[in-house]
Amino acid sequence: MTTFEREITEPVDLCLPDGRLDPAAVGWSRTPLHRANLRGWGRTKRWEYWCVTTPTHLVALTVSDLDFLALNSVYLLEYAPGGLELERTAILPGGLGARLPDRVAGTPGAPDVVAGPARPTGGKVRVEIRDEPGGTRLRARCLTPERVPVEVDLLVARPEGHESLSVVVPWSSRRFQYTSKQTALPASGRVRVGGEFLDFGGDDTWAVLDHGRGRWPRTVRWNWGAASGRTDGHTLGVQLGGQWTLGTGSTENALCVDGRLSKIGEELDWRWSASDPLRPWTVRTPLTGQVDLTFTPFHNRRVRTEAGALANRTDQLFGHYDGTVRADDGTRIAVERLLGWAEDVRMRW
Repeated sequence: MTTFEREITEPVDLCLPDGRLDPAAVGWSRTPLHRANLRGWGRTKRWEYWCVTTPTHLVALTVSDLDFLALNSVYLLEYAPGGLELERTAILPGGLGARLPDRVAGTPGAPDVVAGPARPTGGKVRVEIRDEPGGTRLRARCLTPERVPVEVDLLVARPEGHESLSVVVPWSSRRFQYTSKQTALPASGRVRVGGEFLDFGGDDTWAVLDHGRGRWPRTVRWNWGAASGRTDGHTLGVQLGGQWTLGTGSTENALCVDGRLSKIGEELDWRWSASDPLRPWTVRTPLTGQVDLTFTPFHNRRVRTEAGALANRTDQLFGHYDGTVRADDGTRIAVERLLGWAEDVRMRW
């Protein structure tokens, strides 16, 4: 195992009764075991972000509660030149959005999440995350600026024994984040845009979850990369993080190889061009060589938001990873055109 971080194997509360981080919660697990019993207002952040990819298009859904506002969105991208790109984001002052549970939404025992009106108009967005016997059901509705209806209906499977990374990142007893990053989850369904349908099915449709619960500093910067697919005879999920974990003793780095997690405790070396983020990126473990990847983008989802207390500068690049990774058991995997993303985010919230 390539980490000295503590592995958590039993359920644990994230916080003490006074709202501070419980030291027993600091560590990582192969399945979500933390209950995010957060208290307080103003720096508390909760979200569920799902991205489902195919070789030709993707859709991403967000439901978030940032205390002083709620932000829910639908993003759709076709990769072909001139393909459809659509993003609808509803910003609700005062955090008047969905109540997000203290566990991963859409899993057994967690309440369903429903955000937005049943029939959204204008710039409003409807997102639903529900537990079903076959997995997690994702639904969404919105209108394009031209008032064309968009409907998302996807089912993300939960394969038996499939492992994922859950980890607590502690800045201090009052500032900390619990995240569950789940990669390489099979998905199926479709998205309707007006009278046209985009198919999400077959053996090459993959879902990634970013589940977050925590109490954050006022300003922060992070890198995040993820990818899922089949390469070199394996099903591989790649989870990469950077910047925001420096100095905490925790990382959000891991590989999921054929459903088995390899936790990476080493901080990654990220290299990219801030002036031209569409140039290739490199992401490596400088000490062990466990990760040696080049990311070649084909599209930049560029977001610049100024909404009162919220300021967001995001470059989320979609593209392909090539290179090598190594699992805990020594298996070296050649990564060839693994579809995913890498992002650079600066947030004031």
